[in-house]
Parts: sequence; structure tokens; C-alpha cells
Amino acid sequence: MNSAMRAAVMLVGTGMLALVACGGDGDGGRAAGPSTTPEAEATANDFGCLSGKQLKKSITFKDSAGADVDGYETGTGATGVILSHQSDNNICSWVAGAEELASDGYRVIAVDSNGSEVEEIQGAAERLRGEGAGKIVLIGASKGGTASLVAASEVRPAVVAVVSVSGPGLYQDMDATAAVPKLTMPAYFIAAKGDGEFASDAQELAKLAKKSPGKKLELVDGAQHGNDLLNQQPSVWDEVKAFIAKHS
Repeated sequence: MNSAMRAAVMLVGTGMLALVACGGDGDGGRAAGPSTTPEAEATANDFGCLSGKQLKKSITFKDSAGADVDGYETGTGATGVILSHQSDNNICSWVAGAEELASDGYRVIAVDSNGSEVEEIQGAAERLRGEGAGKIVLIGASKGGTASLVAASEVRPAVVAVVSVSGPGLYQDMDATAAVPKLTMPAYFIAAKGDGEFASDAQELAKLAKKSPGKKLELVDGAQHGNDLLNQQPSVWDEVKAFIAKHS
């Protein structure tokens, strides 16, 4: 075989090896499904706090207007819980609570808000119902509390309970003072006595919730706000869990 022929054979052989390496036996089936490589897992949104197995719970879903929303989903069960964060936090403020609720038998989504809070909650509710949650509970801190109260007046089928922790009556275009009189499910309003207008708003919102059966108002000592209140006063978080267990 002359040198030119040997060179041609070597080129063909090299090309065949490259094809085998790229698309070898069995790889075609895996290509059709989601990648499970470490590189693919690294693309999940860690929100600055997720790692390891938690990254697999980082999700993206659609809000009721069709926009993408990030979140954290965990747990199983027939009752879904949607957690909404305050303006200076993200889903990291709810991850520990989400896992605790999951261990209690709930299917949970903590929503990472991009500014369309009510639509995001509606989208999360639709996702949870599609996964088998027949009942939905909303819990929010500060602006997340306002969003939860407004969403509770709009989500259909109706949610079974709503909890607002330090939620203001008004936040940007969300008006809980207009939504709360429409609520026909149990509503729980919580604030710290030293948290200024947020304590006053909790009292006013509770008064407006005249159609809410089993409504509850709790003003606790201190000046903590939103998730800080729940973290620094664990007994209040225990009462929140008891409230949703009773009404779900």
C-alpha cells in the first residue's frame, strides 16, 4: 500500500472513532431525556443558598400570565403550601420552613418573586394541583403576606387557608384591604407589637375579614418582622403549623 492510500485509510479510521465517541451504542436514548451530569446540575438556580440534593428541588414554572418563575419545591401529599417571601429576601428565607412542612406531609413551593406576586402564586397553585394537591394553603411574610391575602381572594378553586406574617395592607399595586373582606376561608394575621404600622395593619385587616370563618389575629411581643419573627419566636411558627393543619 503506497503512502497516499495509507493516509486515506488512517483518516477514515479516525473519523469512525470520533463518531463512536460522540454517539456510541446506547447514548442516543439518554440524549432524548434530561442530562444528569454534574455540569447540568450546576445550571440549576441555587439562589445563593442551595447545594447538593437541594439543587434538584430548584424549579422553574409558569405564572398565570405565562411568565417564567423560579422556586423551590419539596414534599408530597394531598395539601399544597405556597410560601411567599418579603421584599428584602428570596426563597432562601423559606427553605428550612419548606422542608419542615414537607416532613409534616405537605407538598410545598417557595416562590422566588420577580415582581408579579399574585400571578406567581396562582401559577404555583396550578402546578401543585396538577401534581395532586387537592387543597392549597398560602403563607407569606411582609409583602408576601399581602400577596397571599390578595391571591387568596382570586385563586380558583379557592384556597383552604391563608396566613399573613407582618403583611402590610397595601404594597405597590396589591391592596389587601380590598381583598380581605372577600375572604371566605380561615385567615391568620400575625405581627409583632413593636413593628409599627405592620402591627396596626394586622389589626385592621383582621377587622375587615368579616366573612372569614375561624379567622385569627395574633400580636406578639417584640419588634421582629416577617421571617425574622418566625425564626426568633419558634412558638409562633408552631402555631402557624397548627393553624394550617386544623384547616387543611
